Amino acid sequence: MQQKHILVVEDELAIRDMLRFSLERADFRVSEAEDAQQARLAIADDRPDLILLDWMLPGASGAEYARELRRDELTTGIPVIMVTARVEEEDRVRGLNLGADDYITKPFSSAELVARVRAVLRRYQPGGESETIEMEGLTLDAASQRVSAGEKPVKLGPTEFRLLRFFMSNPERVYSREQMLDRVWGQNVYVEERTVDVHIRRLRKALAPHGFDAFIQTVRGSGYRFSNKPG
Repeated sequence: MQQKHILVVEDELAIRDMLRFSLERADFRVSEAEDAQQARLAIADDRPDLILLDWMLPGASGAEYARELRRDELTTGIPVIMVTARVEEEDRVRGLNLGADDYITKPFSSAELVARVRAVLRRYQPGGESETIEMEGLTLDAASQRVSAGEKPVKLGPTEFRLLRFFMSNPERVYSREQMLDRVWGQNVYVEERTVDVHIRRLRKALAPHGFDAFIQTVRGSGYRFSNKPG
């Protein structure tokens, strides 16, 4: 099996060395960048499977760069884990809103780091590559990891893609946040239930210009449902 490639974007050499050591020991291939500009060049040269991104960077902050990664069609599909000393819930939610797939706070152990990287990569692995799902002009192609509304592409991050695929594969059923965490994020992966709401908002925002945001219906007191019928 080919090694997964992780890009570490961190301006402090000591932390960068620690991250590289931990990831290489876990059999990942690692490249490094000190800031957003170096990261752009690194990605252009060798596209990573995942980006480990520090929140505090010189020049453009990690938060700003995460937003840029999600807006660029060349990088929108690359999973991102934010690394930061910020521990407040509002900071974690902001990181997720900016486009991060996960969030790890300093200090952390090598075991936790590797576990979170592997969990995000597992969630991103496509399955059922031949599967194409369509509903009233909204089409999801699992093989190419593309979504289209009619002839227009819909740009989604990896978590939003998995979330939409789950919804389109299970229309009309109401799922609680806990059930969605198990189905989309995977069991035995610690993610707060509020994370579901963050990604639902991002998915709705991406679908809104095409008129499909109304398909994601909030069922008060229960969870969410995907339906083309009035809620």
